[in-house]
Amino acid sequence: MSNAVQETIKVVIADDHEIFRDGFKLILGKIENCLLIGEASNGRELLELVSIRNPTLVITDIKMPAMDGIEATRKIREKWPTMGIIALSMFNENELIMEMLEAGANGYLLKNADKAEIMEAISAVASGDPYYCRSTNNKLAKLIANSRFHPFHRKKAVEYSDKEIEIIILICQELTNKEIADKLFLSIRTVEGHRLRILDKMGAKNSVGLVIYAIQNNIFQPQIS
Repeated sequence: MSNAVQETIKVVIADDHEIFRDGFKLILGKIENCLLIGEASNGRELLELVSIRNPTLVITDIKMPAMDGIEATRKIREKWPTMGIIALSMFNENELIMEMLEAGANGYLLKNADKAEIMEAISAVASGDPYYCRSTNNKLAKLIANSRFHPFHRKKAVEYSDKEIEIIILICQELTNKEIADKLFLSIRTVEGHRLRILDKMGAKNSVGLVIYAIQNNIFQPQIS
């Protein structure tokens, strides 16, 4: 996995707004080991580019003319099953994000994501891991957890200590590290250490991935709202 990240990650982006593509190109140019090798303004152009350039991963908008990101993702996944795909979304597009994931996207970012998160998403997906935007709302996290999108593949069962289970549940209940520390009579540093080990065991990149994993693996059962 680490070798894949160290190699040059060849990226193709697709978005029908040239100004957005220009801004995204500037960000990608500042990310080490990341090389932009093509850009498209719609899904049809994206498919042609992928066929010609064979990128490591695709970053694509969902709403585009001629062919949208959902249909393009389905076609890419059929022909290139291992290619990484990251969806780009606006706020409040839960259903579209779900369609993208079920079409075969490995993760998604909001269009206002900063450089650090874009880098984290690219690294995760290029390594074969899923990525969920940090700004994911609870409703969307529950939708993903209860969908057909199950990206956490493990060759053997992962075991968690009673303390880790307790912390996982409290994180899912949206308690901060300090609140968890106070509740369990632990130091904040101890809680932070537990959180990092839990994320590593799960293969999750942030708290959103942790929540989705916990729901899918019956560690946490959210209240039905």
